[in-house]
Amino acid sequence: MIPVNTPKFAGNEEKYLVECIRTGWVSSEGPFIKKFEGEIASYFDRKYGIAVSSGSAALDIAVKSLKLGKGDEVIVPTFTIISPVQSIVTAGATPVLVESNELTWNMEVEDIEEKITTRTKAILVVHIYGLPVNMKPILELCKKHNLRLIEDAAEMHGQECNGIKCGSFGDISILSFYPNKHITTGEGGMILTNDDELEERSRKLRNLAFEPGRRFVHNEIGWNYRMTNMQAALGLAQLESIDNHVEAKREMGDYYLDSLQGLKNVQLPLREAKYAKNIYWVFGMVAKSEEVKEMFVRHLASKKIGTRPFFWCMHEQPVFKEMGLFHDEGYPMAEKIARNGFYIPSGLGLTRDEQDIVIKELIEIDSLC
Repeated sequence: MIPVNTPKFAGNEEKYLVECIRTGWVSSEGPFIKKFEGEIASYFDRKYGIAVSSGSAALDIAVKSLKLGKGDEVIVPTFTIISPVQSIVTAGATPVLVESNELTWNMEVEDIEEKITTRTKAILVVHIYGLPVNMKPILELCKKHNLRLIEDAAEMHGQECNGIKCGSFGDISILSFYPNKHITTGEGGMILTNDDELEERSRKLRNLAFEPGRRFVHNEIGWNYRMTNMQAALGLAQLESIDNHVEAKREMGDYYLDSLQGLKNVQLPLREAKYAKNIYWVFGMVAKSEEVKEMFVRHLASKKIGTRPFFWCMHEQPVFKEMGLFHDEGYPMAEKIARNGFYIPSGLGLTRDEQDIVIKELIEIDSLC
């Protein structure tokens, strides 16, 4: 079996984890937490890093730290994982969706301004799969309309936009350290900000909103969204290898692109945009139709090669329809990308021999479509 993702642990992961066990610092207290927060903040050119239990936890805290709630609108892509919209909805705010770009698969930046109303309080940018959103016009819109910016850089460890690191743009930015990310802690996430007040609120909210002074008296609701010292130890070791990880992913992605240019039935990802070079968090492709996609997926499965479908659009999620959201909304390009898209093995642990097997099978099924 060639899985979609295999993580890579080739540095100090074991050494740091053994240190946690030998010293007894295994929970959310311990020296690796502060060290990991500081090193991540420095790498992403931020003043503060606040370690949390997942990327979704980071989004919950980001939305609440900005005090977004009932009556507030937040602009967000329809083509994304559910977490960003879930955080907006559970905070009581209203998500306002934006169409996707055909080539980058990110939110269509040119469509954002027409969605801004007097109730719009923030834009939540989600960088998708390998290429980031072009942040220059986003920043201009936020300045023009006095909007807060939440940046979901969960898939962009090591990526840059116009020479500036993704994760450094938002009033508050978030990362995920799920096993398929360029830096993994198994499960885990990080909040990044330069704002003193947002840093203070984020630390408070991740820790059940404990108040200084009398510990078990609470003035607001928070969460137990803490990261463990063991997770931070793993993450620190991974961060030490981030440059190698990025280089390996780009080499892998370029090799796929060079080898698959002859495919006629799928759209391959862009190698680069004017503002960024693809980092290939995953190597995705969009088939000509759902039927063609299923032919590719079934053929690869028969050869024991893993695939994953693309994200499903937010305006088509049953849970949001039941809430009465996104009534009669349609986003044709996002729907096409979601229905016809899938990605192939591209984890850091993938070998060149395994890549060659995947390439061979893709060329074979393409010739039969």
